[in-house]
Amino acid sequence: MIKELRSLTFSIAMAALLWFYMFSPWTGGAPNFWIVMSVSAVILTSCALLFSPDTKELLSVDKPLLQLCCGIAIAFFLWGIFWIGDRLSSLMFDFARPQVDAVYSMKTGLPAPVIALLLLFLIGPAEELFWRGYVQRTMCRLFSDRKSGSCLAFILTSVIYALVHIWSFNFMLVMAALVAGLVWGFIYMMCPKALPALIVSHALWDALVFVILPI
Repeated sequence: MIKELRSLTFSIAMAALLWFYMFSPWTGGAPNFWIVMSVSAVILTSCALLFSPDTKELLSVDKPLLQLCCGIAIAFFLWGIFWIGDRLSSLMFDFARPQVDAVYSMKTGLPAPVIALLLLFLIGPAEELFWRGYVQRTMCRLFSDRKSGSCLAFILTSVIYALVHIWSFNFMLVMAALVAGLVWGFIYMMCPKALPALIVSHALWDALVFVILPI
């Protein structure tokens, strides 16, 4: 258990360092945000596969067609939540829309179709495999002796996932990560076998909000 905790701590620290490099005003994802994001995705995927004790189970897909349909439904459900949230936050806070626009300003450096493909087939899947498939899953094991261990793992993973975005100093981005993390984390807590659907939803949601149907 100690070895597993050390591996988990190292992986989270690595994610925090990578997100600092991507989002902080001192580095700003230099030299190219999307290249750095893609390299980060490969690193996080490697951590998940290297440190997970049961990689075969982690990568197993039960009822693939159902997983695909559920993933698409979750992605559009999340898109709807964010569309409503954007309208409400713009009415309540003067800083909301400028901060959202600042997030969209990152859509530079590569053609939009290339960004969409990276989000769909690399970045989105890697993030979900790491945060839910590895981090939350590992925490569930570490807290298995507690009555509310799975709930604690869900909350901690969601909070950490949001906090690694804090280096952007963008309140709307951190809240977006928190809301999305809570949705994906809650679904995983209730049904760990739904991880493939969450991977699909994360990948499709990323592509929707950034390229296909920007909010």
